[in-house]
Order: sequence, then structure tokens, then C-alpha cells
Amino acid sequence: MIGAIIGDIVGSRFEFNNYRSKDFELFGPGCIYTDDSVMTIAVAKALRLSDKDFLDLSALAIKCMQEYGRAYPYCGYGGSFFHWIFSEDPKPYGSYGNGAAMRISPVGWISDDMEQVKRLSKAVTAVSHDHPESIKGAESVATAILLARKGKSMEEIKDYINRNYYKIDFTLDQIRDSYQFDESCQGTLPQAFQAFFESVDYEDALRNAVSVGGDSDTMACIAGGIAEAYYGVPENLIDKAFEILPQSLTEEVELFLKKLKE
Repeated sequence: MIGAIIGDIVGSRFEFNNYRSKDFELFGPGCIYTDDSVMTIAVAKALRLSDKDFLDLSALAIKCMQEYGRAYPYCGYGGSFFHWIFSEDPKPYGSYGNGAAMRISPVGWISDDMEQVKRLSKAVTAVSHDHPESIKGAESVATAILLARKGKSMEEIKDYINRNYYKIDFTLDQIRDSYQFDESCQGTLPQAFQAFFESVDYEDALRNAVSVGGDSDTMACIAGGIAEAYYGVPENLIDKAFEILPQSLTEEVELFLKKLKE
């Protein structure tokens, strides 16, 4: 999941000032962590604290997302989700926003079983984003991460996504000049996947994602989360991200990574 967090930080300064090229400084002035990182870490904590059969995961996801959302309230949450964070009785609200997919990467790491990953993805997602497009979008990212972890080839992962989730029949060059900001899963996931599919290494996936414009932090977060599982992440980029994240967030990342090694 650290790959998703780095992607969020790298893409953050381009979210409302798109840069449609790959020749940018990776960690430049204005790089910050956003709601993408905060909610990714909240999901990781929920998974870490959940019992072994994950029956309490949905309740923990609500608890942890509200806890971190309230602790870090000014990170760019959408209006409806911001209300959900501070609600005394949070309910799903039919959202098909890409927030479902940007926070899901820890699920792809917590289990080696495809069906369980799908169940856990829905358990985490549907507590707020219960629209079918959000359930689908989050699941597509979580399953891609699992496939990458299992050593599947780029073509195998792409074929799986094309058959089960999104028909991706464009190149980044074909959409780079025309793609516009889109906060929906269906308007973000195909482009983020293609950023990964055209990459040659982890860093290249982030540069691809930023270069098509749109919701740059979330695009790079999603592409980065998948790319981490496929390529790994250079240690120097992890160090850079930890310099930007508050200590309480880095500590939770480290606790989740420790759990994965158990």
C-alpha cells in the first residue's frame, strides 16, 4: 500500500493544475498527502485489527475511517464523504466515486485467496460507497494487486481486467490531450489501469498516471498501488513519503507492513 501513498503524494500538486507530460520532478514543491493516503491507512488499520475471519471488518472500516478522517479533516474529502466521516450514524450513500478505489490497496495484500479479497473489498467499500460501480472499481484494483503479487504477467493482469471489469481499448497518447477531471470510478479506473499497463517500472507508472491529467493524485495513487505489487518500490521513494507523512500515519503503515510478514 505504500506504493499507493507515494502515488498520492506525487500526484497531489497536479490535481488542480494538470501537467500532461512525464518530465516532472517526482517530489516537487507542493507535494502533500491527501485524503487518498489517509483513507488507505485507515483501511490498513481496520484490516490489521480485524479478527482472523474478518467478520468485524465493515464495522472496523467505519471506525477507522471516521477516526482518521476526524484527525485529518482538511485533506480534500468530497462533501458527502466529509459528512459521512462526522456522522453519528454513518450510512452508505450510493456513491460511485473513485474514493472507493483509491483506499483499497491494503486489501490486495492481506490475503492470497481471490474470493476472499473480493469479499473483503466489498466489506470495506460498501460502508460508504455502495453503488455497483464503486464495488466493481474497488474490487478491480484489489484483484489486480493480488494477481501482481502472485507473479502474473502484465498481459495476464490486463486480460483479467478486460474480461471482468473494464474494456481498455485506448493508449495514453490517444487520451492525453482530451481526458478531463472525473471523480467517478468508471471515469478513473480504466485510465489508471492503462497508466500501469504502459509502465516499465514503478516510477514510470506514476509518471504515466500524472501525464494524462484529470484527478492526478487519485490516478497516481491507484496506478501506484498496483505497480508496487508488480515491481516493488524503491526505498528512497518510501523514505521521501515518510518525510511528508505525519508520524502517526507512518507508524500505522509500519504496523500493517509488520502484520504482512507475520
